[in-house]
Amino acid sequence: MLQICKKKFSNIKLNVKISLYYSIILLIFCFVFLMFFATTVKYNREYNEIVKSATIASSFSIDFKKDFDYKMYRIIIGSKEFYEENPYKDIEEARVIAEKLQSNSWSKGNVERAEAIQKYLTNLKKHVQKIENNITELGHYDENITILYNDIHVVTSLIQDTILEYTYYETLEMENVRAEMEVEMLKSMEIMIIMVITMIMVGLFVSILISNSISKPVKELSYITNQVAKGDLTVRSHIKNGAEVKMLSDSLNIMIEKLSDLIETVKIEQSNLRETEIKLLQEQINPHFLYNTLDTIIWLAESGKLEDVVEVVGSLSKYFRTSLSKGKDLVTLKDEELHVCSYLQIQKVRYGDILEYEIDFPKELSLCRIPKITLQPLVENALYHGIKNKRSKGKISVLARMDKERLIIKVMDNGLGMTPERLQQVINSLQRKSEDNQDFYGLYNVNERIRLIFGCNYGLTIESTYEEGTKVTIALPATTTEDG
Repeated sequence: MLQICKKKFSNIKLNVKISLYYSIILLIFCFVFLMFFATTVKYNREYNEIVKSATIASSFSIDFKKDFDYKMYRIIIGSKEFYEENPYKDIEEARVIAEKLQSNSWSKGNVERAEAIQKYLTNLKKHVQKIENNITELGHYDENITILYNDIHVVTSLIQDTILEYTYYETLEMENVRAEMEVEMLKSMEIMIIMVITMIMVGLFVSILISNSISKPVKELSYITNQVAKGDLTVRSHIKNGAEVKMLSDSLNIMIEKLSDLIETVKIEQSNLRETEIKLLQEQINPHFLYNTLDTIIWLAESGKLEDVVEVVGSLSKYFRTSLSKGKDLVTLKDEELHVCSYLQIQKVRYGDILEYEIDFPKELSLCRIPKITLQPLVENALYHGIKNKRSKGKISVLARMDKERLIIKVMDNGLGMTPERLQQVINSLQRKSEDNQDFYGLYNVNERIRLIFGCNYGLTIESTYEEGTKVTIALPATTTEDG
């Protein structure tokens, strides 16, 4: 049962747990306060009633007997007239007090004493009436004295004694109430202490439960993230309890899955990129180019043009050295300029009568990074598909400039150019809308490598006008860091 409760509690959201915890504490405090308040109100009410009753009793003159007896004595001996002393007034005042005592008395015994006082007052009134009647007639002095001593003195003594008893027992009841209140207050304090201790124990248990429901899953998540940081993408979180932490656990597992898929995708793309580079290198270092260059060197040697031989061999050496670029993916614009310049120097020797070229790269852009072997395929296309097909002297221009945060390189020729249909075929090939891209393999490879490295916002754009020439624009991020 306890395990089921703990499981249900652990699945509650953290804010609900805390709210529930504080609600329980508040309820306990309210219960303790109400219990203490009810006990205090109860005994305070009882105490006030007794004090009220004792106060009423204290309003009864302590000299009632002495004053009333003396007043009746003066009436009997004739020193005062009956109407002047008016003993009935004293009796009625005493009766009003007795009635209040009867209605406000706390104990049953005092209620009976209050009733007895009223009876005594009734008897006292009768004796007073008898004396009043005797006074109107002469010769009843001895009888009145006898009534005074044998009846009135006895009744007033009873009234006085009863009032004293009433006050005594009310005071005693007051003490009893005070003692009971003290005992009950001590009991209430004990209960409060027990409940506070219980509340503290429950609070500690709940706080430990809440902290464990947070700390244990967080430790597990921390371990999982550390393993992922070390490269282990096979780990998974298995947290089942705790609404927020379970949500975080599920999100972490989804993130690891996506990260694993992303890494696999990157590996595949990197593999494809390497294959593309290898194919590109193989295409650029193809036997035909090498054979033609070697034939040119032999022809120059046989013609005795040793300086030209040295120049071509030096350019060929630079071409191969910059092609390899020590295995780097990105090279500086200066190195790429050296590579394409070496290529054009070799081709200039072969096509000297029809080829001119211009390379204009500002020095401040020399450290900008560019994928290796980007310009040479474009220059080769300009030579073989533009200048040669024109069958007259042509020019290839390679220019670089900055456009905000972009490096813009343009490869232009004034060769044959392309018809609109042919230009659309080339554009479709670059956008993978054409399955047959063998004629534009160099352009496709360059564009694909740029997009793989820098993203789809970069790459090649081509403009061409038939019999006027072609312009290929390369857009790259203007970065000087090797990782792009």
